[in-house]
Amino acid sequence: MKLSNSELNIMDVLWEHGPMTAGDIARILSEKIGWNRNTTYTVIKKAIGKQAVQRTDPNFLCTPLVTRAEVADERTEALVQDMYDGSYDRFLAALAKNENLTAKKAQSLLKFIEENK
Repeated sequence: MKLSNSELNIMDVLWEHGPMTAGDIARILSEKIGWNRNTTYTVIKKAIGKQAVQRTDPNFLCTPLVTRAEVADERTEALVQDMYDGSYDRFLAALAKNENLTAKKAQSLLKFIEENK
């Protein structure tokens, strides 16, 4: 499932707060990014269509059906496929070339890779 950035805004609210009504999501996103109620409801419907969110009565209670980790894994896989022709070696090389990758961060990354072989 490929979620748009707009759908991720909905998911972020649900991941942070847990199941909540569509009205509460709309209120939070109005304050956070200036969305109006109709925009929020439209994006919720799209997320429901992708089976990322379940809506139940009463009060249009919205519940996330996917976790942040599941979406992150899917987006990472898509990034590696799209930008690095599926090569994790090239992806990691690009990370290593990043000037913000300190020796400590690099060591942590290597440790993570070793522990998750």
